[in-house]
Amino acid sequence: MTGPRGPVVAIDGPASSGKSTVGALAAARLGLRFCDTGLFYRAAAWLALQRGVAPDDGPTLAALVPELRLEPDAAGRYLRVRAAGREITGLVHDPSIERIVSEVSRQPEVRAALLPRQRELAASGGIVVAGRDIGTVVLPDADIKIYLDATLAERARRRGLERGVPDDGSSAAAEERIVAELRARDALDSSRAAAPLRVAPDAVVIRTDGFTLEQAVEAVVAAVESKVGAGPFPQVP
Repeated sequence: MTGPRGPVVAIDGPASSGKSTVGALAAARLGLRFCDTGLFYRAAAWLALQRGVAPDDGPTLAALVPELRLEPDAAGRYLRVRAAGREITGLVHDPSIERIVSEVSRQPEVRAALLPRQRELAASGGIVVAGRDIGTVVLPDADIKIYLDATLAERARRRGLERGVPDDGSSAAAEERIVAELRARDALDSSRAAAPLRVAPDAVVIRTDGFTLEQAVEAVVAAVESKVGAGPFPQVP
């Protein structure tokens, strides 16, 4: 589904597999735009909290979707989040959002309402789209599908470092909590009725245990270029 701006790249993977960070850096290297679709669900969760909507009330949550927007920054990365006209980019990773975003995202009505919004962003091509159902549901005709993966232990280590938890074994209780959180999130994402987390049959699986960030980015860039040619791709207004 290559558009006038270039290829469409789908990146899926479990929590803390590096989809957002690696995807954004790979997109920049290739001269492509970038969208982290998880921000839509975080925005929905934020607005649900503001409106007092239960995270399992699919129809009411879906009615909030028209008030959600992702906007590009100067580099073409759709990382700016707005809800009900308010800039909330700095709020969507709050612990209160973390606690309910899985429940919000598993509602079929929410996923159905967001599907055309996500496809619209990719319609003109020239974009890397990251999420959990991009290659399987949102963009099944993407030019290349990548599944970015890592073991639970490695993903927990990375998330711990993000939270300031050292990986030297000195904070065992905190490490165990993170492992439990990720295990629960994996179970929810892979078992939900609507668009569960799956590896697309034609996806390139990249396992990043032991990779530096730069090595993970290089692996994604190499996979894309082997499929659709070398970037950077021309930008079309």
